[in-house]
Parts: sequence; structure tokens; C-alpha cells
Amino acid sequence: MAKESPLKQWHQGNGAEFAEESGWLLPRRFGDPAREYQAVRSGVGILDLCDRALLRFTGPDRISYLQGMLSNDVKKPTAGEGIYAAILDIQGKILADTRLFCLDDAFLLELWEPLKEKILAHLNHYLVADDVEIADLAGQYAILSLQGPKSPLLLRGLFPDAEPLSRELAHRALQLGSAEVRIVRCSHTGEHGYDLFVPAKDLLHAVSVVQEKGESLSLSWVGAEAREILRIEAGILRYGVDMSEDSLLLETGLERAVSFHKGCYLGQEVVERIRSRGHVNRKLAGLALEGKTTPVPGSPIRADGKEIGTVTSAALSPARKHPVALGYVHRDYLEPGTAVTVESAGATARAIVSSLPFYSPAGSLESP
Repeated sequence: MAKESPLKQWHQGNGAEFAEESGWLLPRRFGDPAREYQAVRSGVGILDLCDRALLRFTGPDRISYLQGMLSNDVKKPTAGEGIYAAILDIQGKILADTRLFCLDDAFLLELWEPLKEKILAHLNHYLVADDVEIADLAGQYAILSLQGPKSPLLLRGLFPDAEPLSRELAHRALQLGSAEVRIVRCSHTGEHGYDLFVPAKDLLHAVSVVQEKGESLSLSWVGAEAREILRIEAGILRYGVDMSEDSLLLETGLERAVSFHKGCYLGQEVVERIRSRGHVNRKLAGLALEGKTTPVPGSPIRADGKEIGTVTSAALSPARKHPVALGYVHRDYLEPGTAVTVESAGATARAIVSSLPFYSPAGSLESP
């Protein structure tokens, strides 16, 4: 049976249509995905990130333990800061991509919920003599996200006395009425964005307050269809779609998830061997396609009479007015501007290898 958001009834009242995906029943749309897309690109949208999980790490050895388990430098963030990182296996393959948040006396690790049991088993396997406790916070928190150029205005309306969050993954606990909500600066769409970690017991109250404050800004709920288009335009990879446990970290282009100076961690030898070699055999790239037909995942990418890659995700881009795609391309064809073709549903479309992202905001409201 599919898992459901605690806001399912709320979403039904807002006209949501649902679809099952990776064991979760998610809001697919709230009427018109085009309107939801435009709300994020020109105003502010709200997302229900119910399929995300939180783990808490406490204990005196938590830094050294996580330093050996994550690809990025766990010693770098101080309280109120965060890092993007991957959890790798011994072959350097990606088991999960994560966000790690440093608190005064703990770390919070946020990841895609369908990976949680696998990652907990993996982490506990290597937790031998370390004095660390890993707590699964399932059912204790919900995650909402405000995305769009007007999200700083909405955040200021919710927390008028709060100092701005100056950098990506900066976070702070703030009071929203009687609830303590952790605010994280994070974009899932290429726009300004903030995630709200809300205690489950306060969720309905928090949503009511956010919707009331957002009414003057035409706040709109955003379903999975519009969110997929937004993240592809922004060149944001999605686990289970654009990367998996068959992917090498440096194939994905997620160098920001790696520290090359921190020393040993699980999978580090493979990452360093690839870096010293100077290249991977394939790498994720953008593709700008001609025509109006959007290729399906798995569509072959061809050049010079041979297959040189595979599409992982694609969408008809409202910003570009034509289809765009993400896919793995052989290293000899990665130069932006390289002409290729994509085969899908018996048809062949011409495409150009493109740098990412496909979309960047023309300007920001202000630095939040």
C-alpha cells in the first residue's frame, strides 16, 4: 500500500489529482500544471516534500563517523550551515545523494525516503566502535518548500524579525506561532527557495499560516508534473531517474558534493582514481532538442552513426519553447554545441549538447 502525505485531505480540498510513484501517493497536479509552473517562475509556489526522510546523528564520534561515510567534508559546516554530499559504496557508486545540516549538538541528514531503509542498513553496517546514535525521525517532521522569486517576500511575512539566510543550505530554527520550524535556504527549481522542517503536530497550523500570508502573493500549490519540468530546466538531478547505484559520482557532474582534500571515506579511492585519470568515459549533459516531441527516458543518443549516450529525463520546456533533456553522453561528444540525434518512439530528433542549467532567473528580487 502506498504511503501518503499527512496533508492528503488538505490537498484533496485544493483539487489535487494523485499518482503513485516509488511507493508514495503524491499530488500530481492541482488543476493546471502550466499555472503551477508559472507561479514558481514569476511568483511563489509551495511544494509538499512528503517523500523526503530525516535522520539525526548524535554522539561524540558523529563528525569522524560521518566524515568516513560522506563524500563531502563534514568538518567544514558549523552550526547553521549545511553541505550537499553523496553516500557511496566501496566501488564509488552512488547509494544516495543527501543534504547534511550541522546543529549545535547533532547533524540532520535529509534524503529521498524510498532509500532510507537501504541507507540505514548501510550506515549501521559500518557503525562498529563509534559512539554515534542514528535516529529515524519518521513521523516527527514534515517538509514543505517555498519556491519562486517572491519566496523571500513570503518568508519575510512569516518571520519579519529574522535575519536573512545568506547562502545555500544555511538554516535556522524560527518560531511560527507556537511551532519551532527549521528554515533551510534551498532551491529545487532554479529559483530562490526555502524548505520548512515542520513538527508533524504543528503541520496543519503551519500550512494555514503560510497559505494566509501567501494569499497576497498568489501562492500556489505545485504538483509533481510542474515540479519535474522546473527541476529539469534548472539542471537538477533526481535520484532514481538521473543517477542510481549504477552511477559513478563524477559521471553525474556533482563535483559540489565532493571534497578532494578531506582524506579517506568510503568510495574515495575510486573517486580519486578517476580524478587523477582526468576524465570519466561518460558524463551527464544537457540536450536541447528540435521539434515538439519529448523523448522518453532510455532513448538512445546517437552521433557519427553510433550510440553515444542515453536520455535520463526530459520535458517540454516553457522557458525554451522546445524539449530539453538530461542524459549521459560519451566524453568525446560533451562539448556544448555538439550536434547529436535522439531516437524516441520510432522518430529521430536533432539535438544540441547544452551546458546546464537550461534556465536561469533573469534577475533576483534581492539576495535573501
